[in-house]
Amino acid sequence: MVFEENNKAIYLQIAEKISDGIMNGNYDSDKRMPSVREFAASIEVNANTVMRSYDVLASKGLIYNKRGIGFFVNEDAKIRITQERTTNLIDNQLPPLFRLLSILGITPEELKKEYEKFIENI
Repeated sequence: MVFEENNKAIYLQIAEKISDGIMNGNYDSDKRMPSVREFAASIEVNANTVMRSYDVLASKGLIYNKRGIGFFVNEDAKIRITQERTTNLIDNQLPPLFRLLSILGITPEELKKEYEKFIENI
């Protein structure tokens, strides 16, 4: 796993990548996650770093621990991730974008047209 060069701690980047994996079906609901040691070895980080990532995910209700068995993905994890990311987008990412669009004089119609072109190419 390649870690981005940003100000976000590695364990948070790992938690985000796992969330991405939950969203795209790499980790299914009520299925066992790789053990902390397995996952740490696969991405070449310390097991404590992965444990911190798992703790973050567990605190958000995305995964849960069955003592002695391992961590599992919560049934509603995709819904929770979608809600959290939507809220983050609307509250934190869109306002600066809207300010920039306004400064540049880009109209909602132009933005819609570009969005539709983008969606067609996915």
